[in-house]
Amino acid sequence: MDNASFYAGAANILSDCHGKRDDLAAVLDPKAGFAPRLSEMCKKRMREALEPEFGLDSTQEDVDMLRLESSTWELLQTLMSLRKTEPSHRPTARALLKENPYTPTATLAQSIMVHSPLLNELVVVREWLHDDAPPPRLPEATTGYWNFTKHRLLQGLRTGNKKEIETLVSELDPDAVNRDDGKVLAGDDANYEKSLSQSLYSYVRAGKLNEAIELCQKTHRPWRAASIRGSLLFQWRALSTVNDAEEGAEDDFVDGWSGNKRRKLWKSTCTRAALNSSLSEPDRALYASLAPSPATSVVLKSACRTWEDHLWAQISIICEGKQVDELARACGGGGYWESGIDALSRIRATSLVADEREQEKEEKEWEREVVNTLESLASIGVTDGPPSSDPFHISQLHIILGRTDKLLSDFASGLQNGEFNPEQSNYQTLTRFFAHLCLFLQMIDIPVPVDATQIILEVYLQVLEDAGQREHIAMYASALGENAVERYALFLTSLDTSSTREERRETLRRAEQHDLDMIRVAQVTAERSVEKALEALPRMTVALPSVLSLEAPLSDWEWYLLRSIEWTTFMEETYSEALEQANATFRYFLGIGKVHAAKTLLSMLPEQLRGIKDDSGHSDEFLHYVQFFTIWDLLDRVAESQAQESTYTTKGAKATWLNSFKGLLDEAREKIISLLTHDWLIDEQEAGENQDQRQRTLSRIRNIFIPELVIRLHALLVNTGDKIEGNFKHALHLVNVVADNRYHLFENFLSEGNQRLGDYLAAVRLAVLKSVESGGSDPFKALSLA
Repeated sequence: MDNASFYAGAANILSDCHGKRDDLAAVLDPKAGFAPRLSEMCKKRMREALEPEFGLDSTQEDVDMLRLESSTWELLQTLMSLRKTEPSHRPTARALLKENPYTPTATLAQSIMVHSPLLNELVVVREWLHDDAPPPRLPEATTGYWNFTKHRLLQGLRTGNKKEIETLVSELDPDAVNRDDGKVLAGDDANYEKSLSQSLYSYVRAGKLNEAIELCQKTHRPWRAASIRGSLLFQWRALSTVNDAEEGAEDDFVDGWSGNKRRKLWKSTCTRAALNSSLSEPDRALYASLAPSPATSVVLKSACRTWEDHLWAQISIICEGKQVDELARACGGGGYWESGIDALSRIRATSLVADEREQEKEEKEWEREVVNTLESLASIGVTDGPPSSDPFHISQLHIILGRTDKLLSDFASGLQNGEFNPEQSNYQTLTRFFAHLCLFLQMIDIPVPVDATQIILEVYLQVLEDAGQREHIAMYASALGENAVERYALFLTSLDTSSTREERRETLRRAEQHDLDMIRVAQVTAERSVEKALEALPRMTVALPSVLSLEAPLSDWEWYLLRSIEWTTFMEETYSEALEQANATFRYFLGIGKVHAAKTLLSMLPEQLRGIKDDSGHSDEFLHYVQFFTIWDLLDRVAESQAQESTYTTKGAKATWLNSFKGLLDEAREKIISLLTHDWLIDEQEAGENQDQRQRTLSRIRNIFIPELVIRLHALLVNTGDKIEGNFKHALHLVNVVADNRYHLFENFLSEGNQRLGDYLAAVRLAVLKSVESGGSDPFKALSLA
């Protein structure tokens, strides 16, 4: 699984579960739910990372991150399922004992756990730590019970060589090593006992007590099996007044009992064994793990190597201590099985009504102690594996303590202050995890800090963009609430101009697939794109530009501006915005003299824009641009036709060409005169003393192109006057149109920085002279020949 498929896999899981967000049971399903599927995805990637044939070239750090992310999702599944489950209503331990003083210890322990939500959660966390523990280590095969020691003893007796066996135990019972002062086992047997104790400890660490008991029996150590079996709570369903089916009782013991009836005595013995310095370290650690308590904590913690080991040890001590305290606090000190026959009289003498206020105070005090104890794990040193400061360890601790809001806020702050940055190897992993954590908590209605969620999702969206995961952006952006449209629009503005129109349309459609307002997304995207482009493009200069027949190729930003309008051309509902933004773009390009660029935009727009009617003046302005481009194309066609004159050599061909050329020129002249005499780009509603930027730009465009059109038309008419009768008259008539105060055209020749008036007057003078040459001494003869 490569990174792309990893992102895609997470997105698919989110999409599937988001569709079931109203079904809490489906989202929290132990196999098909959100968290289990993400956990399994991490495990699959971890397996691939460990297999050379996949060629992932993963480091141990990569594997550790995948393992930690997977286990964190499993923790979330375990705890959130519990927190979202209504607690069962069971009698208190006190009530159970009052009703039946012979209530089994297992039933009492279950009742204690149900009535203490934190204890219930810690028990679940301990089970998660059991499942997350490394596979237990099996000891090497053995030929029997202390065979090496036995053979050496027999050999010494046969040979009479007492020196050879003087350091060995003289008896082979399990306590021989502890009883015979300084006597030891044969080296191989001693090593095996140490290895066996370490294996048994690893089974206890993984919560596999039955497997540990089975190992003891296979290795012919039944007394070790008995020691381990003593940790099991006493249960006897025949004596219980509660439905023990809820407790997961084994069907094998429906009529009989199981567990330890004298567990208090067993525990005190284990504690003494754990504190016995004459025992081996593995044995002491084993007994400390079976009877965790503050007294055995030092021994137990000495066997911890990873952060998870320390967490397990601390939670085991807390859970065992809470159970012992609550059993002692219950009337009768835990009933007959914990305190013997004396408990019966105490139970009868104790009131059923407990001081609820006092109990609540004690519970809160205990919870504070638990929180303080667990908080200390945030800085504990470890021997193996990732440190306590690892972000996933910090996350797991916050999840256990029910502080997911603080966890998200802290991570968001870390993103902002640079504690987490793209240069770090775990950046993508952490942003992915926390983004999905935010969304998971939202799906199961657990409050999340809004600002932190926004920051985290924004960062993950950037990670997806950088990874080229465009198809997933809309789904994650839709989780941003009020900012969803703005954020997805921001992504769309980042698309390269090389993307095709159809690709853009499809990317926009994804917004609707994830419940985003596609119309609003298109509008905002176009607005932000235009703003972005105009910010990057050069400003208009004060001096008016020259209109060149050969423009420079469009720059990347000019192309970006042209394609910005595209977002509002996919739907009729956004055509009005397309019209307004197209006008703004026309104003920019024509304001800098780039007619070809503006014509390119026109070719990209749908024909339907020409039929839009509005009261804001945008539709009239758009039609004015269409009118101008029609004229510009006509002038280009006139120039092309004029250039072809020399290719016609016969009289007939020339006559045909001249007739066609005259038709084009007449059409161009009529359209230009129409443009000049019909208030082109003048908006009477907005014109006035306080002109805005739009009006100033429109005036600039008139100042550039009205002189340009007049001079070009004048030149065409004068230069073809000897071929086409009446063109001198049209040229001189054009002068009257320009001078007519009704049209205010003369003002466009006199604008600041405009040098075209001199050009035009010089051209008129030459036209008059040419008219005299062709029409005699009267310069106005051409006008009089109407």
